[in-house]
Amino acid sequence: MKVTPLSIPDVLLIEPHVFEDSRGFFFESFREDIFRKETSLNVSFVQENHSKSSQGVLRGLHYQLPPYAQGKLTRVIQGEVLDIAVDIRESSATFGQYVAEILSKDNKRQLYIPEGFAHGFLTLSKTSEYLYKTTDFYHTENERCIIWNDATLNIAWPRDLNIQLSPKDLLGQSFKSSELFPCKQ
Repeated sequence: MKVTPLSIPDVLLIEPHVFEDSRGFFFESFREDIFRKETSLNVSFVQENHSKSSQGVLRGLHYQLPPYAQGKLTRVIQGEVLDIAVDIRESSATFGQYVAEILSKDNKRQLYIPEGFAHGFLTLSKTSEYLYKTTDFYHTENERCIIWNDATLNIAWPRDLNIQLSPKDLLGQSFKSSELFPCKQ
């Protein structure tokens, strides 16, 4: 596996070693010992989620506050998405910045997004199937959402798609009014 820190170095792009021939392909999508060695992270994943979305569906920008904060390992098994991670750690040098990566069935890339980031993705293809592992369980009371088109964040979402949001995501808060990850003492 190849691990590349992005412009926000705590967010990692992971490219698996794929064995491909005329019959198809094989790769290890996750192997704990290699993940720990290559990323130097000591995290445990406790839940895996699977979503299917139509083109233009935008999910996010979601996060959970401590003590139920979640790190995520994301990948696409069908279609193509634009995956976004926003640094919401108030003490971070990259606070308020975001990274964006295209994840697809074809490139087989994964994104590791640590705790302290809001996360969202937009389906670019006709449909997508998206899998992600989390480091903590879903906890409704600690879930928060920043509105996808927040002016302060100014995320460069593609504008040629008819964006579709869930009723819950339509109620996302502005970045400036959101409850974020507090500064560490």
